[in-house]
Amino acid sequence: VGADMHIDDDDINAAAVRMLADYDAGEPGTIYAEGFRLDLSDAWRLQTAVTRLRERRGEQVIGYKIGCVDPGNRERMGLPHPVWGRLWATEQHFDGAVLEKSRYTNLSIEAEFGIVLSRDIFPGMSIDDIANSVSAVYPLLELHNLVMRGNAPNGHELVGNNCIHCGVVRGAPVTELLGPRQTALELIFDGKVVDSWDSLNWPDDMLEAVEWLAAKLATNNIALKEGDFILTGAWGPPIPVLENSSVELRSSSFGNVTAMFN
Repeated sequence: VGADMHIDDDDINAAAVRMLADYDAGEPGTIYAEGFRLDLSDAWRLQTAVTRLRERRGEQVIGYKIGCVDPGNRERMGLPHPVWGRLWATEQHFDGAVLEKSRYTNLSIEAEFGIVLSRDIFPGMSIDDIANSVSAVYPLLELHNLVMRGNAPNGHELVGNNCIHCGVVRGAPVTELLGPRQTALELIFDGKVVDSWDSLNWPDDMLEAVEWLAAKLATNNIALKEGDFILTGAWGPPIPVLENSSVELRSSSFGNVTAMFN
């Protein structure tokens, strides 16, 4: 399918069935290796079609992730703005989780933060208003299947693949959030720092992309609701785990989280 062609619902639904089967098999997105291309509007339709299939079999969307907040990443992907994907209850893990690499394709990790909303969020709310609507911040590891099978730019592939998201490992929630603070952040593989940031600000840096998310979801008739879990966006690229086994996030203000990958 050419990138300039709008495809019908039957083709979207057929692609969604295959996408989900490949995802379940740990080999996501093989259809893109065959020259399958979409425009961005159809890529969102495909993500939504896969979502419906997963919900029909009993899975539950618990929130959303924000991706490609970095302008350089967007340029490489051919994207005009950040992207968002769904988070699934079946893919939530917790501090000390032991997971199998064979479940993933080129398993890669970002150090990030997640928030849980204490009330509904609306487009146009300020960062301070959003911060006052957060009941907890979680330090977390976001898991990705870091594979792009089609020709660049791959923005449509990223969106259709639910932003290559495949899970979360959460640390303990931080619920005392009054006032601004700074945090250092490190991503550590087998004791070696592989990415780090000296001073990230709560709430300004950590919630900046949530303003965009609320507005973008509203254009899709989706509202951010009390209890939703949101990954607020990473400041660096996903780092492949490769032969490493121990992965750790350390945050000076929001705690730590670890996972083992066999």
